Amino acid sequence: MKKTAACLSGALLALAVAGTPAIAQTQFPVKPIRLIIGSAPGSGPDVISRTLSERMAEVWGQRIVVDARPGAAGAISADLALQTNPDGYTWMMLTSQLFVASQVLTGLKFDLARDFQSVALIGATPFIMLANTTQPARNLRELIELARKSPGTIRYGSAGTGASEHLSGVLFNHLTSTSMLHVPYKGVPQAITDTLSNEVQFTFAVLPVALPHIQSGRLVALGGTIPRRFPQIPDVPAISEVVPGYAMYAWYSIVAPTGTPNPILEKASTDLVRVLREPAMGERLRNMGIDVMAGDRKALDQWRAEENKRISTTVKLSGATR
Repeated sequence: MKKTAACLSGALLALAVAGTPAIAQTQFPVKPIRLIIGSAPGSGPDVISRTLSERMAEVWGQRIVVDARPGAAGAISADLALQTNPDGYTWMMLTSQLFVASQVLTGLKFDLARDFQSVALIGATPFIMLANTTQPARNLRELIELARKSPGTIRYGSAGTGASEHLSGVLFNHLTSTSMLHVPYKGVPQAITDTLSNEVQFTFAVLPVALPHIQSGRLVALGGTIPRRFPQIPDVPAISEVVPGYAMYAWYSIVAPTGTPNPILEKASTDLVRVLREPAMGERLRNMGIDVMAGDRKALDQWRAEENKRISTTVKLSGATR
């Protein structure tokens, strides 16, 4: 009897061990994937998502449908993602913008740490302060001087209250002792449109979105939000060159709703990281102003933990707490 039980136990163990790779080798994907982003078409997340999705579709032989759901600094996209079946066929782009919103907005139905599992870390990019060409400030010092002379008359646009662009302006006001007026929009493209028409005098946009407007001369680049200049725009100073201590940046990652099968998360992460590390993909993203990180699930988990601390500190310093 003991021998029979031992044999049965051994057989079950063998089946369990054999079953593990079988699960890991599950075919994925077998149908199109939906990638929900919380920004408008034409925004940084949209451009990056479509670039990456095109290549992943070639690798997997399945479409990745980019579903733009702008509003509430990305909170709408998170709510929508959590209403789906966590079967691996719905992803969300998690950005610094949504991290900021989660600490600024009230009444949110989700918890980023609890409700979303890491898949891959894509990379980071600075914001560029873009100004209307007819407004008188030609550089940061002139803008600060004008703002101090006429409190509340200079307006800046953002992707919405609680968005990273909003916090970029709040931090600028805080460190320069100015009181420029914030005008929220439903997305960066709308803010840029109104900057072009001088409804607002400036806005912030990630480098991939800002570059075409800078290169065409339609908008003036006054400064970048991280403490170094970029080769694409070497004449544009870092804001910190004029405003010591100033630093903001945007970052992009892919997550999935909690409950997504682990083997699918592992395969998706491995394949995404491999594509992000391809020389051609790296060049495309760098040409858009992205510092490619290509981090796996563990790297993104660590990044999220560190960013939660950094953004929390920035939000508190800026006074934009919920």
